[in-house]
Order: sequence, then structure tokens, then C-alpha cells
Amino acid sequence: MTSDARPDEDGATAPPERRQPPGDRVALRGDLRAALPDATAAMVVTALVFAFLWARMESGASDTVAVMPFMDDPGTYWMYLLSQAFGWSGLLWAWGTVMLGLLLSGPRPARLPVSRQVLERWHRTTSLTTTALMFAHALMFAAELVRYETKVDWAERLWVAFADSFVPGWYDSGTGRIAIPIGQGALYLAIPLGLLFYVRHRIGANTWRRLHRFVIVVYVLSVWHTLLYGTNVWYGEWPRTVLWLLQLPVAVLLLLRLLRPARRAERLGAPEGGVGAARPAWWARAAGRAAVAAVLVGLVIVVVSGRDGGRDRPTHPPATAPHTQETD
Repeated sequence: MTSDARPDEDGATAPPERRQPPGDRVALRGDLRAALPDATAAMVVTALVFAFLWARMESGASDTVAVMPFMDDPGTYWMYLLSQAFGWSGLLWAWGTVMLGLLLSGPRPARLPVSRQVLERWHRTTSLTTTALMFAHALMFAAELVRYETKVDWAERLWVAFADSFVPGWYDSGTGRIAIPIGQGALYLAIPLGLLFYVRHRIGANTWRRLHRFVIVVYVLSVWHTLLYGTNVWYGEWPRTVLWLLQLPVAVLLLLRLLRPARRAERLGAPEGGVGAARPAWWARAAGRAAVAAVLVGLVIVVVSGRDGGRDRPTHPPATAPHTQETD
């Protein structure tokens, strides 16, 4: 959700296909090198989350085991735990990169702890790290399915794991029938939207801005996927409440970004020719602001009321496997 931090940001509208000089371009290779410290920190966080989930599973306090009691052996299901760990660190990094993007494209704070250029670089590198974590999350889920499908040959095991993890609509068990396609949608949107930044000198800054706004959709899908399928936040307890609470600052910054965008050309202003003659684009922008305000109010109600969609912890949890193993 970055703004295009270029000379036209003071309000002038850039020509639709203006191209930047070569020296003004940001190379993917350079950002990949710059992302190494960020990616290292993400791996450390993932390892800590993995250790935490392992300890909870060993102690019998794991919510995942409460949902799926057969998974009470971390030594056997370590790949599933690692998938969960990558998922949680990926969601944390997604939250951070969206917050940075909204901070950059909304009202400018009077003081920033670092320069705007540094914040923009952090936004780009955290975006790359987020995409890598999302892919690792899906890959480890597929690896666990390969280990699980023991009654078929390797070729079929690999295909089933790939299809269940990466083909929308293929996974056919329980909540995953909805949650997994939502997560796949987030991943498949994140990859092109993140990489488009590095070809914006070819597609034009205005085109890139219009497409980049859909990054918020990636984040919404990621949170939705977690709320539906994250067994650690299934129950109406504090982990789910914390997840909802983290969405409040995102909604606040998004609303501020829409009400007071950094670029004057994106401000709502008064409709041309009066309200009755306003252009459809004006109404669309006004409706977007109203929708985000409604979402913010809804988030406050959810947090205050405690009605966050969490399930009641079952007295007798189910003892079935996630789905029947494939057979010859």
C-alpha cells in the first residue's frame, strides 16, 4: 500500500505512461539483498513460534490437538507445526508491511523515526519476505500431506499433496474446502502484486498504483484464511481476540489513508457539478470510505462484545483424521 514517492506526489497527476529514468528504478536484485536481514529475522521468529507450538503439543495444551486429537505427537507432525509457524510469521510480516504501506500513502506524520526512503525500502523488503513465508507455509502443508498419504505410491502422493495445497477447490475436507482456496487466493495475488513494483517503469506509475491498491485484498484474505483454518484461533479465547485486536490499527490507518491520502489527486473533495451530477468515480470513492468506516465500527463491536466467531471448546473433541487416506 505504498504511495508512489515521486515528484508528482505533491498533487500533480503524472502522465499515464510516464517512464522513469534508469537511475530512478529500484532493482529486484538489490531489494533481495536488502531483504536478507529481514528474512533472517523472519526465520528466527518462525523458529520461536515452531518451538512454542511444539512445547504446547507436548504438554497437551495445543489447540490443534484439541481440534484434531490424533495429532498429539510433535515428532510425527513436525511438518504441520512448521507450516503453522510459517503461517503465523507470514501473517505477522503481512501486518507489518501493510502498516508501513498505509503509513507511507496516508497522512504524513510530523516526525518519522527514519527517513521516508528507509521506510519505503522496509516496505518493499517486508513484502518480499511475506510472500516467501506464505509460500513456505503452503509448501510445508504439502510436505505434511505427502507424509500422510502412505497408502499410495510416491507419484500419486506428490500429486495429491500438490493439488490439495496449490489447486483451488481440490481440497475437499471440512473447513478447508473454503479456507484453503482463500489462502491460495492470497498467495496467488501476493506474488504478481509484489513483483509489479519492479516493472512499474514499463507499465506506468498510474497503472501500478491502481493495481497495488489490491494488496489490501491479499491481507484481508490472509486474515480470513487464518480465522477459518488456524486451529490455534478456532476457539473464542484470547488468541482469537488478539488477532481481531491487531486489525484495529490496520482499519484506522486505511480509513485515514482514504480520508487524507498523500496524493492530492486521490482526495475526495466536492463532487463536480453538485452531488446529483457527481461522476461514478466520486461515488465509488465515497462508498469505499463509508465501507472502511463501517468495518472499523464492526471491529470495535467484535472486540468489545467478545462475539468474534470463535467456536466453543468441545467437551469430547473429534478423533478423526483430517480426511480419509487415498487407497489404490
